[in-house]
Amino acid sequence: MFIRNAVLEDAYKLADVERRCFPEAEAATIDELEDRLKFYANHFWLMFDGDRLIAFVDGMVTNERDLADEMYENAALHDESGDWQMIFGVNTIPEYRRKGYAGELILRAVSDAKEQGRKGVVLTCKDKLVHYYAKFGFVSEGISKSSHGNAVWYQMRLTF
Repeated sequence: MFIRNAVLEDAYKLADVERRCFPEAEAATIDELEDRLKFYANHFWLMFDGDRLIAFVDGMVTNERDLADEMYENAALHDESGDWQMIFGVNTIPEYRRKGYAGELILRAVSDAKEQGRKGVVLTCKDKLVHYYAKFGFVSEGISKSSHGNAVWYQMRLTF
């Protein structure tokens, strides 16, 4: 297994993984992924088994404290000098789940954000995953203002 940042040519592989991990209303489209890659490919952490993409974590950087729905749709909101690393998705294809790969990617994203001088990392998750992210030091801030994909999300924050 190895981890690297993304390049624009990864868009179709990323879209395939998104489709396998999220319901259609929540999964990023190929166009959204290509747009994100143009603005912040270095904020995608991809894990490969050989040349097979098995998992990835991604998200923009911003000075906004809270993750908002417009961030998913407008990659131009990315601010490389921002205080907060947002995480939009933690994706692992089903046959590679429960092996610690997502955790490795989360730790890598957190480490990079800390090294880059960010204030911390923010993500949203469904209620059943609050305890999972708490293992990494994320603290629940309750129900998020995000309703991405018409779902209920909990905002989690890891402050450095």
